[in-house]
Amino acid sequence: MRKKSISIGIMTLLLLIGVEILISSKEIMETVSFSFRVWKDNIFPSLFPFFILSTLLIEFGFVELVSELLKPLMTRVFKIGSNTAFIFVMSMISGFPSNAKYTKELYDKGLITRQEATKILTFSHFSNPLFILGTVSILFLNNKEVGLLILLSHYITNFMIGVLFRNVLPSKKEKSHCSIVKAINKMHEKRMHNPKKLGTIVTEAVMGAIQTLLLVLGTVTMFLVLSTILNQIFHFNRFEQGIVSGMIEMTQGLNYLSKLHIPLSLKSSLSAMILSFGGFSVHMQVISILSNTGISYKLYFIARVLHAIISGLIVYFLFDFWLLTIC
Repeated sequence: MRKKSISIGIMTLLLLIGVEILISSKEIMETVSFSFRVWKDNIFPSLFPFFILSTLLIEFGFVELVSELLKPLMTRVFKIGSNTAFIFVMSMISGFPSNAKYTKELYDKGLITRQEATKILTFSHFSNPLFILGTVSILFLNNKEVGLLILLSHYITNFMIGVLFRNVLPSKKEKSHCSIVKAINKMHEKRMHNPKKLGTIVTEAVMGAIQTLLLVLGTVTMFLVLSTILNQIFHFNRFEQGIVSGMIEMTQGLNYLSKLHIPLSLKSSLSAMILSFGGFSVHMQVISILSNTGISYKLYFIARVLHAIISGLIVYFLFDFWLLTIC
């Protein structure tokens, strides 16, 4: 009986959403157009090149190279297998949800275990640095110095989470010393023993990148529409709209927050929190990419809550000192 009630509840909710979409068709169409612009102007240009590059790097031995070079950091500090270094480095450069994509690729190839995949996701949740320094700091907050503070707090907190979670799902011990010669030899051996032709590798890279980015577009659009529907139903004030929208879809929430008449320190702290949490849209992207892998989402969610709280506090308490020092 309980399961039947849940089914009825889900169907009722979906029908109500459908009715609201028909009633608020103008607002929904504007939201869908906005989501496509965000995807076209920000998400696709920033992620597509890195998705292509990451596949090429994996196929030509970069995982073996960076794993050997960063072995002391990954094994001693984070107590995780050295192959996860590739995910950590590439995620810092490209931004989420690329960490989920790289994790899945290495897991599917048998280069990392399920436990290592679950753990690396907790501290490889990096926003694209160009998005923070460009869109957030200049377009939204109109202050590039604050953008740099948000970027540093966002990155430093990820390192802190990696250390805090170092004894969670620890990997088997590896020899922690590294060798440049050994790293180069491993990279060369990987390239020489790769049976795939260059054309096949490039085709797979392009198709995989497009498939993932279309998934991101669909997820972003879905959550933006949900955010619009909630606003139409509950008529949030501007502050509530910024917070709720930020929890649901990050970019829209940051946009709303930037228009609030509140102190820049609070606005910056809230922006850092939204970036570090990522919004449920990003969470759903991660879940979708990792579907059918058995990789746990629970630990990732806990880490994002901690990430949001710590990074927000860092920005808030260092705000005045940072501006005095930089300016």
